Amino acid sequence: MDYKKRKRLSLLILIVGMPLYVIFAVTVMSNIDRLPKWLELPTYVILGLAWALPFKWVFLGIGKEDPDQK
Repeated sequence: MDYKKRKRLSLLILIVGMPLYVIFAVTVMSNIDRLPKWLELPTYVILGLAWALPFKWVFLGIGKEDPDQK
């Protein structure tokens, strides 16, 4: 996938996908009973990172100069 397509896809993920994932994560956490305090922090850390791991390849190098322009 070329740089321009990855840049557009990353914007789509951040503008549309991220809010949808936040709504999903909040809904999941509100529908389960209160977790023990020792388990809450790891759960929120995992939920906070879980959205980004599948899209790591999309965001890799997006902040750098377009390699196709050289």
